[in-house]
Amino acid sequence: MKAKEQLLNALSEVGKRPEIVLVPLIVFAVAMLIGYLARSLVLRGIRTWAERTKSRPGAIILGALRGPTLIWVFILSVHLAVESSGLKAHDVELVARGLLALWIFSLTLVSMRAAGEIVRHFGGQMPGAMPVTTLTQNLAKLGILILGLLLMLTSLGAQVTPILTALGVGGLAVALALQDTLSNLFAGFYVSISGQIRLGDYIKLNTGEEGYVADITWRSTAIRTLSNNLIIVPNAKLGQANVTNYHLPEKRMSASLQVNVGFDADEERVERALLELGKQAAGEVPGMAADPPPTVTLDFGDSGLIFTLSYQVEEFARQTNVRHELRKRILRRMADDGISLTLPTRTVKIEGPGPASA
Repeated sequence: MKAKEQLLNALSEVGKRPEIVLVPLIVFAVAMLIGYLARSLVLRGIRTWAERTKSRPGAIILGALRGPTLIWVFILSVHLAVESSGLKAHDVELVARGLLALWIFSLTLVSMRAAGEIVRHFGGQMPGAMPVTTLTQNLAKLGILILGLLLMLTSLGAQVTPILTALGVGGLAVALALQDTLSNLFAGFYVSISGQIRLGDYIKLNTGEEGYVADITWRSTAIRTLSNNLIIVPNAKLGQANVTNYHLPEKRMSASLQVNVGFDADEERVERALLELGKQAAGEVPGMAADPPPTVTLDFGDSGLIFTLSYQVEEFARQTNVRHELRKRILRRMADDGISLTLPTRTVKIEGPGPASA
């Protein structure tokens, strides 16, 4: 009943003195208009500067400020409107406290967006920093979000310590209920910080999956195969698997190609031809490295001599194309030098029953 009487008294006062409402509304509208125009000019200036200088920090600032600046204009407009009104000091303090919480929330949004973009574009350039993945970006955003929420609750007069205590007790129950999810989360975190599996690395699991590491999230790791398909592997499985990383300690790796010739072939001539061909191809075939230079070794096979041409490729995925080009060049070179290539042969002896007696 008391609240109803206060509302009726307030409406009666507005009816007698409409300026106590009209003036704050006019101040709010004018402040919103001026603030919106100023925001547009500032954002346009930042956009022009970023496009002219191709500045990545400019693009990050522009993306982070585009949304929250509207909240800042609203906060300023409400503040000016309240100051021009005839509200009591207690009511003004409540509004100011709410605006402060909203301002902290908007700063949290700005910081989250900026942190995610900074980790994405500059995280890999910092010495000793974690590899840039979706997981690391989300962790940076989550840390800022938690800090912003705590500051906002503090500004509203809430006691943070009991809340943290309740979260700590409830966290035990959550951890028991989400064992698989947390296992994937911590496995992904370990994979990210260990540096043994990085974005862009070509890996192969002991279960047969292989490809480039496309992304590491809180739950799984995406592997892009050479056929441009994605294999989604849970982080817990990846952490327990035997992984071969073909990009560590460096991308360059050795490969080989066997050439079979007859026993009557001139081994010195064949070796010289393969060495010349390999050194020439090292500077011409895409993906084939020239250092260290190719080498040739000889072995005996069942049906001829086996020459192994060993060489270096720039990375694992390039060896198929390099081997294909080397085979074509070897065929042409062997044909020009009159050296015949042999294929494995087998002699099959069939023994049957003797002639039937009369």
